[in-house]
Amino acid sequence: MPTNILMPALSPTMEKGKLAKWLKKEGDQVKSGDILAEIETDKATMEVEAVDEGKLGKLLVAEGTDDVAVNTPIAVLLNEGEKLSDIKAEAAAVPTPKAEMQPEKPAPEKAAAPTEKPQQAPAAKRDGRVFASPLARRIAKERGIELAALSGSGPHGRIVLKDVETAKPGQVAPAAKPAPGAPAPQLASPMADDAIAKMYEAGSYEVVPHDGMRKIIAARLLQAKQTIPHFYLSINCDLENLLAVRERLNSFAPQGKDKTPAWKLSVNDFVIKALALALQRVPDANVTWTDGGMLKHKHSDVGVAVAVEGGLFTPVIRAAETKTLSQISLEMKDLAARARKRRLAPQEYQGGTTAVSNLGMFGIESFSAVINPPHATILAVGAGERRAVVIGDQIKIRTQMTCTLSCDHRAVDGALGAQLLQAFKALIEEPALMMA
Repeated sequence: MPTNILMPALSPTMEKGKLAKWLKKEGDQVKSGDILAEIETDKATMEVEAVDEGKLGKLLVAEGTDDVAVNTPIAVLLNEGEKLSDIKAEAAAVPTPKAEMQPEKPAPEKAAAPTEKPQQAPAAKRDGRVFASPLARRIAKERGIELAALSGSGPHGRIVLKDVETAKPGQVAPAAKPAPGAPAPQLASPMADDAIAKMYEAGSYEVVPHDGMRKIIAARLLQAKQTIPHFYLSINCDLENLLAVRERLNSFAPQGKDKTPAWKLSVNDFVIKALALALQRVPDANVTWTDGGMLKHKHSDVGVAVAVEGGLFTPVIRAAETKTLSQISLEMKDLAARARKRRLAPQEYQGGTTAVSNLGMFGIESFSAVINPPHATILAVGAGERRAVVIGDQIKIRTQMTCTLSCDHRAVDGALGAQLLQAFKALIEEPALMMA
Protein backbone atom coordinates (compact mmCIF):
# COMPACT_ATOMS: atom_id res chain seq x y z
CA MET A 1 0.00 0.00 0.00
CA PRO A 2 1.42 3.47 -0.85
CA THR A 3 2.91 5.39 2.10
CA ASN A 4 1.88 8.93 2.95
CA ILE A 5 4.71 11.38 3.70
CA LEU A 6 3.43 13.73 6.41
CA MET A 7 4.18 17.33 7.28
CA PRO A 8 6.58 16.79 10.23
CA ALA A 9 6.52 18.54 13.59
CA LEU A 10 9.95 20.16 13.54
CA SER A 11 9.57 21.57 17.05
CA PRO A 12 7.34 20.82 20.06
CA THR A 13 5.25 23.96 19.43
CA MET A 14 4.88 23.68 15.66
CA GLU A 15 1.29 23.38 14.44
CA LYS A 16 1.64 24.51 10.83
CA GLY A 17 4.43 25.15 8.34
CA LYS A 18 5.07 26.44 4.85
CA LEU A 19 6.28 23.97 2.23
CA ALA A 20 8.95 26.27 0.84
CA LYS A 21 10.65 24.01 -1.69
CA TRP A 22 10.61 20.44 -2.97
CA LEU A 23 14.11 18.97 -3.40
CA LYS A 24 12.78 15.77 -5.02
CA LYS A 25 10.35 15.46 -7.92
CA GLU A 26 7.70 12.92 -8.82
CA GLY A 27 9.28 9.70 -10.05
CA ASP A 28 12.53 10.13 -8.10
CA GLN A 29 13.83 7.19 -6.07
CA VAL A 30 14.04 8.03 -2.37
CA LYS A 31 16.22 6.45 0.30
CA SER A 32 15.87 6.78 4.06
CA GLY A 33 17.73 9.93 5.09
CA ASP A 34 17.38 11.71 1.73
CA ILE A 35 16.41 15.38 1.96
CA LEU A 36 12.93 15.74 0.50
CA ALA A 37 11.93 19.34 1.05
CA GLU A 38 12.53 22.60 2.87
CA ILE A 39 9.91 23.61 5.44
CA GLU A 40 9.52 27.12 6.87
CA THR A 41 8.27 27.22 10.45
CA ASP A 42 7.48 30.32 12.48
CA LYS A 43 11.18 30.54 13.39
CA ALA A 44 13.37 28.87 10.78
CA THR A 45 13.78 27.07 7.47
CA MET A 46 14.58 23.39 7.99
CA GLU A 47 15.18 20.34 5.83
CA VAL A 48 12.89 17.30 5.95
CA GLU A 49 14.44 13.85 5.72
CA ALA A 50 12.80 10.76 4.21
CA VAL A 51 11.95 8.03 6.70
CA ASP A 52 10.91 5.32 4.21
CA GLU A 53 12.35 4.11 0.91
CA GLY A 54 10.59 3.96 -2.44
CA LYS A 55 9.60 6.05 -5.46
CA LEU A 56 8.07 9.50 -5.02
CA GLY A 57 4.72 8.87 -6.69
CA LYS A 58 2.80 12.10 -6.16
CA LEU A 59 3.34 15.53 -4.58
CA LEU A 60 0.14 16.50 -2.77
CA VAL A 61 1.18 19.99 -1.63
CA ALA A 62 2.68 22.54 -4.01
CA GLU A 63 5.78 24.59 -3.30
CA GLY A 64 5.00 27.85 -1.51
CA THR A 65 1.87 26.52 0.23
CA ASP A 66 1.39 28.25 3.61
CA ASP A 67 -0.24 26.92 6.78
CA VAL A 68 0.09 23.20 6.08
CA ALA A 69 -0.96 21.48 9.30
CA VAL A 70 1.39 19.07 11.05
CA ASN A 71 0.69 15.41 10.12
CA THR A 72 -1.08 16.41 6.88
CA PRO A 73 -0.01 14.20 3.91
CA ILE A 74 2.25 16.21 1.62
CA ALA A 75 3.35 13.44 -0.77
CA VAL A 76 2.82 9.73 -1.49
CA LEU A 77 5.65 7.21 -1.66
CA LEU A 78 5.32 4.07 -3.79
CA ASN A 79 6.77 0.86 -2.42
CA GLU A 80 8.45 -1.72 -4.64
CA GLY A 81 6.03 -3.10 -7.26
CA GLU A 82 3.41 -0.36 -6.76
CA LYS A 83 2.21 1.91 -9.59
CA LEU A 84 0.77 5.40 -9.85
CA SER A 85 -2.72 3.92 -10.28
CA ASP A 86 -2.38 2.42 -6.80
CA ILE A 87 -2.42 5.83 -5.16
CA LYS A 88 -5.66 7.14 -6.66
CA ALA A 89 -7.80 5.92 -3.82
CA GLU A 90 -5.19 7.04 -1.34
CA ALA A 91 -4.92 10.53 -2.80
CA ALA A 92 -8.70 10.90 -2.89
CA ALA A 93 -8.73 10.72 0.89
CA VAL A 94 -6.08 13.43 1.32
CA PRO A 95 -7.45 16.77 2.63
CA THR A 96 -7.40 19.64 0.20
CA PRO A 97 -5.06 22.57 0.96
CA LYS A 98 -8.01 24.50 2.33
CA ALA A 99 -8.76 21.76 4.83
CA GLU A 100 -5.07 21.58 5.76
CA MET A 101 -5.20 25.16 6.85
CA GLN A 102 -7.99 24.44 9.32
CA PRO A 103 -6.86 21.55 11.55
CA GLU A 104 -9.25 20.50 14.24
CA LYS A 105 -8.50 22.51 17.38
CA PRO A 106 -8.31 20.85 20.79
CA ALA A 107 -10.84 21.79 23.43
CA PRO A 108 -9.69 24.88 25.39
CA GLU A 109 -9.11 22.99 28.64
CA LYS A 110 -6.82 20.41 27.04
CA ALA A 111 -3.05 20.96 27.20
CA ALA A 112 -2.14 18.31 24.65
CA ALA A 113 0.00 19.29 21.67
CA PRO A 114 -1.54 18.95 18.18
CA THR A 115 0.57 15.90 17.42
CA GLU A 116 -0.61 13.94 20.45
CA LYS A 117 -3.05 11.07 20.15
CA PRO A 118 -5.51 9.90 22.81
CA GLN A 119 -3.59 6.62 23.30
CA GLN A 120 -0.09 5.56 22.62
CA ALA A 121 0.60 2.88 20.05
CA PRO A 122 3.68 0.63 19.78
CA ALA A 123 6.48 2.08 17.68
CA ALA A 124 5.81 1.47 13.97
CA LYS A 125 8.24 -1.15 12.61
CA ARG A 126 8.85 -2.63 9.15
CA ASP A 127 11.57 -5.18 8.38
CA GLY A 128 13.06 -4.58 11.81
CA ARG A 129 13.24 -0.77 11.35
CA VAL A 130 11.73 1.70 13.78
CA PHE A 131 9.91 4.70 12.29
CA ALA A 132 10.48 8.07 13.92
CA SER A 133 10.53 11.72 12.88
CA PRO A 134 13.97 13.15 11.96
CA LEU A 135 13.87 15.48 14.98
CA ALA A 136 13.01 12.59 17.30
CA ARG A 137 15.88 10.53 15.87
CA ARG A 138 18.38 13.35 16.34
CA ILE A 139 17.37 14.15 19.94
CA ALA A 140 17.25 10.43 20.85
CA LYS A 141 20.79 10.00 19.54
CA GLU A 142 22.03 13.01 21.52
CA ARG A 143 20.45 11.67 24.74
CA GLY A 144 21.44 8.03 24.26
CA ILE A 145 17.85 6.81 24.04
CA GLU A 146 17.02 3.53 22.28
CA LEU A 147 14.19 4.25 19.85
CA ALA A 148 13.16 0.59 19.64
CA ALA A 149 12.26 0.68 23.35
CA LEU A 150 9.79 3.55 22.94
CA SER A 151 6.09 3.65 22.12
CA GLY A 152 5.12 6.06 19.37
CA SER A 153 2.27 8.52 19.76
CA GLY A 154 2.44 9.82 16.18
CA PRO A 155 0.48 8.61 13.15
CA HIS A 156 0.61 4.83 12.74
CA GLY A 157 2.73 4.54 15.90
CA ARG A 158 5.51 6.79 14.58
CA ILE A 159 7.86 8.07 17.30
CA VAL A 160 7.76 11.85 17.63
CA LEU A 161 9.73 14.33 19.75
CA LYS A 162 7.29 14.12 22.67
CA ASP A 163 7.96 10.37 23.01
CA VAL A 164 11.71 10.97 23.23
CA GLU A 165 11.38 13.79 25.74
CA THR A 166 9.41 11.58 28.15
CA ALA A 167 11.99 8.77 27.99
CA LYS A 168 15.25 8.12 29.82
CA PRO A 169 18.41 6.56 28.36
CA GLY A 170 17.86 2.82 28.08
CA GLN A 171 14.26 2.84 29.21
CA VAL A 172 10.88 4.43 28.73
CA ALA A 173 9.91 7.02 31.29
CA PRO A 174 6.14 7.31 31.72
CA ALA A 175 5.04 10.88 31.41
CA ALA A 176 4.08 12.32 34.79
CA LYS A 177 0.53 13.57 35.05
CA PRO A 178 0.55 17.18 36.15
CA ALA A 179 -1.75 18.16 38.95
CA PRO A 180 -4.87 19.86 37.59
CA GLY A 181 -4.51 23.60 37.65
CA ALA A 182 -7.10 26.16 38.58
CA PRO A 183 -9.77 26.75 35.93
CA ALA A 184 -8.88 29.50 33.51
CA PRO A 185 -10.67 32.78 34.16
CA GLN A 186 -13.31 33.89 31.68
CA LEU A 187 -11.69 36.61 29.61
CA ALA A 188 -13.40 39.24 27.57
CA SER A 189 -13.51 38.43 23.86
CA PRO A 190 -11.27 40.66 21.71
CA MET A 191 -12.89 43.00 19.23
CA ALA A 192 -13.61 41.46 15.85
CA ASP A 193 -11.43 42.54 12.92
CA ASP A 194 -14.38 44.13 11.16
CA ALA A 195 -15.34 46.14 14.24
CA ILE A 196 -11.82 47.53 14.54
CA ALA A 197 -11.56 48.34 10.83
CA LYS A 198 -14.83 50.29 10.93
CA MET A 199 -13.23 52.77 13.36
CA TYR A 200 -10.97 54.01 10.57
CA GLU A 201 -11.83 55.69 7.31
CA ALA A 202 -11.85 53.32 4.33
CA GLY A 203 -8.70 53.75 2.25
CA SER A 204 -6.72 55.32 5.11
CA TYR A 205 -4.81 52.10 5.88
CA GLU A 206 -3.59 48.89 4.31
CA VAL A 207 -3.86 45.40 5.77
CA VAL A 208 -0.51 43.64 6.26
CA PRO A 209 -1.22 39.95 6.97
CA HIS A 210 0.55 38.43 9.98
CA ASP A 211 3.30 35.97 9.17
CA GLY A 212 3.92 32.81 11.20
CA MET A 213 6.50 34.41 13.50
CA ARG A 214 4.25 37.32 14.44
CA LYS A 215 1.35 34.96 15.17
CA ILE A 216 3.52 32.84 17.47
CA ILE A 217 4.91 35.92 19.26
CA ALA A 218 1.39 37.22 19.82
CA ALA A 219 0.17 33.87 21.16
CA ARG A 220 3.13 33.43 23.52
CA LEU A 221 2.98 36.97 24.87
CA LEU A 222 -0.74 36.58 25.52
CA GLN A 223 -0.07 33.26 27.24
CA ALA A 224 2.69 34.84 29.35
CA LYS A 225 0.63 37.79 30.57
CA GLN A 226 -2.51 35.72 31.17
CA THR A 227 -0.90 32.77 32.96
CA ILE A 228 2.28 34.12 34.61
CA PRO A 229 1.91 36.47 37.62
CA HIS A 230 4.68 38.98 36.86
CA PHE A 231 6.40 41.26 39.36
CA TYR A 232 9.40 43.50 38.75
CA LEU A 233 12.59 44.46 40.61
CA SER A 234 15.05 47.12 39.44
CA ILE A 235 18.64 47.82 40.44
CA ASN A 236 21.40 50.19 39.30
CA CYS A 237 24.83 48.72 38.53
CA ASP A 238 28.10 50.69 38.39
CA LEU A 239 29.98 49.88 35.17
CA GLU A 240 33.30 51.66 35.77
CA ASN A 241 35.27 48.52 36.70
CA LEU A 242 33.57 46.41 34.02
CA LEU A 243 34.36 48.89 31.24
CA ALA A 244 38.01 49.04 32.29
CA VAL A 245 38.31 45.22 32.42
CA ARG A 246 36.53 44.92 29.06
CA GLU A 247 38.98 47.36 27.43
CA ARG A 248 41.99 45.48 28.83
CA LEU A 249 40.71 42.06 27.81
CA ASN A 250 39.89 43.23 24.29
CA SER A 251 43.41 44.67 23.94
CA PHE A 252 44.82 41.18 24.65
CA ALA A 253 42.66 39.39 22.05
CA PRO A 254 44.91 37.49 19.62
CA GLN A 255 44.93 38.81 16.05
CA GLY A 256 44.82 36.94 12.78
CA LYS A 257 46.90 37.59 9.68
CA ASP A 258 44.51 40.37 8.66
CA LYS A 259 44.97 42.02 12.09
CA THR A 260 41.35 41.20 13.00
CA PRO A 261 40.98 40.35 16.71
CA ALA A 262 39.83 36.80 17.45
CA TRP A 263 37.09 38.19 19.68
CA LYS A 264 35.70 41.47 20.96
CA LEU A 265 33.81 41.41 24.24
CA SER A 266 30.62 43.46 24.64
CA VAL A 267 28.92 44.59 27.83
CA ASN A 268 26.16 42.09 26.98
CA ASP A 269 28.68 39.22 27.15
CA PHE A 270 29.47 40.24 30.74
CA VAL A 271 25.73 40.47 31.50
CA ILE A 272 25.12 36.92 30.22
CA LYS A 273 28.02 35.52 32.27
CA ALA A 274 27.03 37.47 35.40
CA LEU A 275 23.41 36.31 35.24
CA ALA A 276 24.51 32.71 34.72
CA LEU A 277 26.83 32.81 37.74
CA ALA A 278 24.21 34.63 39.84
CA LEU A 279 21.76 31.77 39.21
CA GLN A 280 24.42 29.34 40.46
CA ARG A 281 24.86 31.45 43.62
CA VAL A 282 21.08 31.62 44.11
CA PRO A 283 20.02 28.18 42.82
CA ASP A 284 16.46 28.45 44.15
CA ALA A 285 15.88 31.08 41.43
CA ASN A 286 17.20 28.79 38.67
CA VAL A 287 13.83 27.08 38.30
CA THR A 288 10.85 26.46 36.02
CA TRP A 289 7.27 26.23 37.27
CA THR A 290 5.09 23.25 36.38
CA ASP A 291 1.80 22.28 38.01
CA GLY A 292 3.30 18.96 39.06
CA GLY A 293 6.41 20.39 40.70
CA MET A 294 9.32 22.83 40.38
CA LEU A 295 12.06 22.02 37.88
CA LYS A 296 15.32 23.02 39.59
CA HIS A 297 18.02 23.31 36.94
CA LYS A 298 21.66 22.33 37.37
CA HIS A 299 23.02 24.62 34.67
CA SER A 300 22.32 28.23 33.75
CA ASP A 301 21.02 28.16 30.17
CA VAL A 302 20.64 31.83 29.28
CA GLY A 303 18.45 32.92 26.36
CA VAL A 304 19.36 36.21 24.67
CA ALA A 305 16.75 38.19 22.74
CA VAL A 306 17.89 38.96 19.17
CA ALA A 307 15.81 41.32 17.03
CA VAL A 308 15.16 40.08 13.48
CA GLU A 309 12.98 41.43 10.71
CA GLY A 310 9.36 40.94 11.75
CA GLY A 311 10.05 39.68 15.28
CA LEU A 312 12.73 38.17 17.46
CA PHE A 313 14.56 34.99 18.40
CA THR A 314 15.91 34.00 21.80
CA PRO A 315 18.88 31.72 21.11
CA VAL A 316 20.21 29.99 24.23
CA ILE A 317 23.78 29.92 25.58
CA ARG A 318 23.82 26.49 27.26
CA ALA A 319 25.65 26.09 30.60
CA ALA A 320 26.78 29.71 30.36
CA GLU A 321 28.28 29.55 33.86
CA THR A 322 30.95 27.13 32.56
CA LYS A 323 32.06 29.25 29.59
CA THR A 324 34.63 32.00 29.35
CA LEU A 325 33.66 35.49 28.28
CA SER A 326 35.37 35.00 24.91
CA GLN A 327 33.49 31.71 24.36
CA ILE A 328 30.18 33.41 25.17
CA SER A 329 31.05 36.29 22.83
CA LEU A 330 31.90 34.05 19.87
CA GLU A 331 28.90 31.76 20.41
CA MET A 332 26.53 34.70 20.73
CA LYS A 333 27.82 36.30 17.52
CA ASP A 334 27.30 33.03 15.63
CA LEU A 335 23.80 32.48 17.04
CA ALA A 336 22.74 36.08 16.37
CA ALA A 337 24.00 35.96 12.76
CA ARG A 338 22.13 32.72 12.03
CA ALA A 339 19.04 33.98 13.86
CA ARG A 340 18.83 36.95 11.49
CA LYS A 341 18.92 34.52 8.57
CA ARG A 342 16.35 32.26 10.30
CA ARG A 343 18.79 29.36 10.23
CA LEU A 344 18.64 28.26 13.86
CA ALA A 345 17.65 24.71 14.76
CA PRO A 346 14.81 24.41 17.32
CA GLN A 347 17.13 23.11 20.05
CA GLU A 348 19.17 26.32 19.71
CA TYR A 349 16.31 28.63 20.71
CA GLN A 350 13.97 26.47 22.79
CA GLY A 351 14.21 25.80 26.49
CA GLY A 352 16.61 27.74 28.67
CA THR A 353 16.21 28.74 32.31
CA THR A 354 16.19 32.53 32.00
CA ALA A 355 16.72 35.25 29.40
CA VAL A 356 18.33 38.63 28.78
CA SER A 357 16.71 41.43 26.79
CA ASN A 358 19.07 44.35 26.19
CA LEU A 359 17.78 47.60 24.67
CA GLY A 360 20.73 49.67 25.86
CA MET A 361 22.04 50.11 22.31
CA PHE A 362 18.82 52.03 21.53
CA GLY A 363 19.40 54.45 24.42
CA ILE A 364 16.59 53.00 26.54
CA GLU A 365 17.29 53.82 30.19
CA SER A 366 15.07 51.12 31.70
CA PHE A 367 12.13 48.88 30.82
CA SER A 368 10.28 45.76 31.97
CA ALA A 369 10.36 42.63 29.81
CA VAL A 370 7.68 39.95 29.44
CA ILE A 371 8.75 36.52 30.68
CA ASN A 372 9.26 33.97 27.91
CA PRO A 373 7.53 30.70 28.95
CA PRO A 374 8.68 28.36 30.42
CA HIS A 375 11.26 30.66 32.05
CA ALA A 376 10.68 32.03 35.55
CA THR A 377 12.74 35.21 35.05
CA ILE A 378 13.97 37.62 32.40
CA LEU A 379 16.46 40.46 32.86
CA ALA A 380 15.81 43.73 31.03
CA VAL A 381 19.04 45.70 30.53
CA GLY A 382 19.11 49.43 29.91
CA ALA A 383 21.81 51.73 28.53
CA GLY A 384 25.06 52.48 30.34
CA GLU A 385 24.85 56.21 31.09
CA ARG A 386 26.97 58.81 32.83
CA ARG A 387 24.98 59.82 35.90
CA ALA A 388 25.49 61.87 39.04
CA VAL A 389 25.64 59.49 42.03
CA VAL A 390 26.32 59.99 45.72
CA ILE A 391 29.43 58.14 46.96
CA GLY A 392 30.03 58.75 50.62
CA ASP A 393 29.34 62.43 51.09
CA GLN A 394 30.31 63.42 47.55
CA ILE A 395 28.49 63.61 44.23
CA LYS A 396 30.45 61.90 41.46
CA ILE A 397 29.86 61.14 37.79
CA ARG A 398 29.81 57.38 37.16
CA THR A 399 28.63 55.10 34.35
CA GLN A 400 25.45 53.42 35.58
CA MET A 401 23.20 50.74 34.07
CA THR A 402 19.64 50.04 35.22
CA CYS A 403 18.50 46.41 35.11
CA THR A 404 14.96 45.18 35.79
CA LEU A 405 14.23 41.57 36.67
CA SER A 406 10.76 40.24 35.77
CA CYS A 407 9.82 37.27 37.96
CA ASP A 408 7.15 34.57 37.89
CA HIS A 409 5.76 34.94 41.41
CA ARG A 410 4.70 31.29 41.46
CA ALA A 411 8.35 30.23 41.29
CA VAL A 412 10.42 33.20 42.50
CA ASP A 413 9.27 35.26 45.48
CA GLY A 414 10.23 38.88 46.08
CA ALA A 415 13.10 38.21 48.49
CA LEU A 416 14.50 35.46 46.25
CA GLY A 417 14.39 37.74 43.21
CA ALA A 418 16.15 40.45 45.23
CA GLN A 419 18.92 38.00 46.20
CA LEU A 420 19.40 37.09 42.54
CA LEU A 421 19.70 40.76 41.55
CA GLN A 422 22.15 41.43 44.38
CA ALA A 423 24.34 38.54 43.24
CA PHE A 424 24.17 39.83 39.65
CA LYS A 425 25.09 43.39 40.73
CA ALA A 426 28.10 42.14 42.71
CA LEU A 427 29.45 40.30 39.67
CA ILE A 428 28.87 43.23 37.30
CA GLU A 429 30.54 45.72 39.64
CA GLU A 430 33.50 43.41 40.37
CA PRO A 431 33.96 41.53 37.08
CA ALA A 432 37.12 39.80 38.30
CA LEU A 433 34.76 37.51 40.24
CA MET A 434 33.55 36.12 36.90
CA MET A 435 37.01 34.76 36.26
CA ALA A 436 37.62 33.23 39.68
